[in-house]
Amino acid sequence: MNPVRQILRAATARHHERVDAAFAGFDLTDAGSYRAFLSAHARVLPTVENAIGLPWTGWTRRAPLLLRDLSDLGVLPPPLAKNLPKMEPAAQWGCLYVLEGSRLGGSMLARRVGAELPRRYLSAGHTDGSWQAFQDALEAAAEPADAAWIDIAAAAARSVFEMFEDSARLELGHVRGR
Repeated sequence: MNPVRQILRAATARHHERVDAAFAGFDLTDAGSYRAFLSAHARVLPTVENAIGLPWTGWTRRAPLLLRDLSDLGVLPPPLAKNLPKMEPAAQWGCLYVLEGSRLGGSMLARRVGAELPRRYLSAGHTDGSWQAFQDALEAAAEPADAAWIDIAAAAARSVFEMFEDSARLELGHVRGR
């Protein structure tokens, strides 16, 4: 594991665990629960992708795939989470760290989605070598990896995890009728 990713992983571990716990409440085989799962992502992903810009040439946006999956399910895009201000590069990389990590998780979750349900968004995993390319780009972006850069990147990553957690809890409440 590259050092910058290892540092970010440690700095965000608690937030990542909370997001995983929040999203574990969705049943991806059930159409209603899956719609809510995708809606939770749609509240956050477009906002974060738009705020990031393009700090890495290997990055591709997944929001269009997510919105197509929702459309196939007859769901209008939900209101977006808060708008994010223009970010400095370290914050962009912190956000991208979360999104690229979720791409890994999405590939695993795609296998659990009901057979009749669309899964473009979750299936948009890393192509051969792209995860390593991201890690290499993250490491290069942080050179020299001074404490201030890491602090800014970690704070941005934690903020994105919190946005996803809040959105998951909101949508899960809708599924459970609260």
